[in-house]
Amino acid sequence: MSWEPERYLQFADERLRPAQDLLARIPLAAPARVVDLGCGPGNVTRLLSDRWPLAQITGVDSSAAMLERARLVLPEARFELADIASWTPTEAPDLIFSNAALHWLDDHPALFPRLLSLLAPGGVLAVQMPGNFDAPSHRLIRELAAAPAWADALAGARMGSVLGMPDYHRILAPHCRRLFLWESFYWQSLSGPAPVLDWLRGTTLLPYLAPLTAEAQAQFLAALAPQLAEAYPGDAAGTTLFPFRRIFLVACL
Repeated sequence: MSWEPERYLQFADERLRPAQDLLARIPLAAPARVVDLGCGPGNVTRLLSDRWPLAQITGVDSSAAMLERARLVLPEARFELADIASWTPTEAPDLIFSNAALHWLDDHPALFPRLLSLLAPGGVLAVQMPGNFDAPSHRLIRELAAAPAWADALAGARMGSVLGMPDYHRILAPHCRRLFLWESFYWQSLSGPAPVLDWLRGTTLLPYLAPLTAEAQAQFLAALAPQLAEAYPGDAAGTTLFPFRRIFLVACL
């Protein structure tokens, strides 16, 4: 799966807002070491650096293209190319911050306690993940991928997943001193001829397009576009509202 920083950043402001909301809930005054796990193009890493300018900031991502962009955004930070599922720090961080990344990984009952175990005493794990996998947008992608024309080529494609809030409470509460869980719906105002499709091409659609040839990608997108337009019609001014659920957790040792 190949990430495209420019396409991802097409909706940079909308993608940044949940990270800003998560950042506002972190109860740390002066952490020495901060990790942005799944840092992408570095725009969220810059928020972390702005809040804690004296901290050692490290961004970790599995995409070389994203890290190349991140180094331009924040040259003073450290960046590591690594599988975020198995990444281990050389020094225990005071904060592991992960925005819209961990839903791509499996086995959250094992992953989240492991991340907590990497923290320094008194550390914080702060996570935001999409929680809209049952939305019409995502359901339509799965249904199209399962159609006879695409089923064989896309048999292994997946868009990630999250557990329910009670599951995260059960997984995390025994390991931390304080735990905050919440969710928010972001009613995103998008514009353009196919705005929801454009949004999804930056993230959710990547594992579905990756196995296809360029011609097949165009055919898949052409089949999906009218279905998305029907599910999310624009108004007379050309604005399309795209509701997007996000889930948040802040676990404090």
